[in-house]
Amino acid sequence: MRSHEKRVNVCPRTQGKYLVSVVLTAVFAIASLFGTLLFSADAVADAAESQAVAQVGNATYASVQEAIGRTTLKNTTVTLLADVMESVTITPSKGVRNVTFDLNGHVLQSAESGGTAGFAAITVPANMQLTIVGPGTVAGGTQPAVDCRGTLRVESGTFTSDATLMRFAETDETSAQGSFSGGTFTAPTLFNLLDDAKNLGYVTVRGGEYRGVIPAGLNTLALLSGSFSDLSNLAPYLADSLGLIPGGTSGDGTGDGMFHVGDLAISSKQTSVELDPASGLQQLSADDLLELTETQLNGIADYRLVVDSDQLQALNDQIDRAMQAVGKRKAFEAVSQSITITAVRNGADDVIDANSSRGAGPQLRTSDHDGISTQVTVTIKTVAEPEEPGKPGDPEKPEKPEMPRSGSAVQALVIISLLLVIASAICVYATARLRPSRLQN
Repeated sequence: MRSHEKRVNVCPRTQGKYLVSVVLTAVFAIASLFGTLLFSADAVADAAESQAVAQVGNATYASVQEAIGRTTLKNTTVTLLADVMESVTITPSKGVRNVTFDLNGHVLQSAESGGTAGFAAITVPANMQLTIVGPGTVAGGTQPAVDCRGTLRVESGTFTSDATLMRFAETDETSAQGSFSGGTFTAPTLFNLLDDAKNLGYVTVRGGEYRGVIPAGLNTLALLSGSFSDLSNLAPYLADSLGLIPGGTSGDGTGDGMFHVGDLAISSKQTSVELDPASGLQQLSADDLLELTETQLNGIADYRLVVDSDQLQALNDQIDRAMQAVGKRKAFEAVSQSITITAVRNGADDVIDANSSRGAGPQLRTSDHDGISTQVTVTIKTVAEPEEPGKPGDPEKPEKPEMPRSGSAVQALVIISLLLVIASAICVYATARLRPSRLQN
């Protein structure tokens, strides 16, 4: 009986300890599982943050392509966060047609291996518009930097390729457009057509630096401004009022080897010159005048400089008069002549006469842009009439000595006379004194 009661009293205590142990074990297991899950989530978040290469708004993404797909109507800017090797296509979310890509100082390089091999670094499909801004680089490698069937606008950045830099396409269904206002572009071939294109599309260059060749025959390419390393095919692409200015300088003052597009202009380093008849003169040709005034046209192949023939003849008449005056030893008063120098277009059948010079070249453009001119002034200096020399055989008369007529000379003579009188009186007195002395002796 006592033994049974003892067992009854012991069992409840043992069961209580067992339940407490089970509960504590369960709590510990749950806490451990929660901590593991929390740590794993933080690790995943940290890993995702460290792999982010692009950003849209406040969200970051592990690929540029994913970021492009997450653009919205309210936020269409994709910002590059790191250098990345990836070929991307501008395919934003539904309803978005205009994407801005901020290079943000980083490099987007075409993927030249793997599943995206053979694609440009950036592809712009039809009906899409891409604007590229900010410092940074788009490198095509063996592929183009950009293939475009839609609209491409470049405001800044560096673009490179080992082949064709940018390709555009105009087909029966679509027409590409390009606008370049800044940036540096380097490749063996700068612009060309995509394989299935009938034409380039409408590409306009408004600024930037272009190192490479632009092929001939891209009839919808327009060059309005910019600097170019090769001018072999540029003339047909220049607007009518534009020309190439060779010999630009870099920041250190040395030649940069570039040709800069600018307004058609005539420049004279010496807008006013003087001729001295005393040093000898001869009549001037148009070439002589251009060389004398250092007048040039800024590199337009299909324009030449023409000197106004009537004004040039008037100057030569004055030169003749001046030289005749010198020969006859007569005076010549200074005279000035203004001369107009005009840039005119060479026509296909034009014959350059003796009164035109400078700038005829092999390439012609088609529309008119004449009438640009400048003026220079040539002055023939004064020649004084020489003095008459003395006649031969006419002896010069000797000059008469001048007598002193001044008051000081008269005074001197009076004093000398007075001194002589005094000396004579002294002599008479001394003589008179000496005579009685001699008589007494």
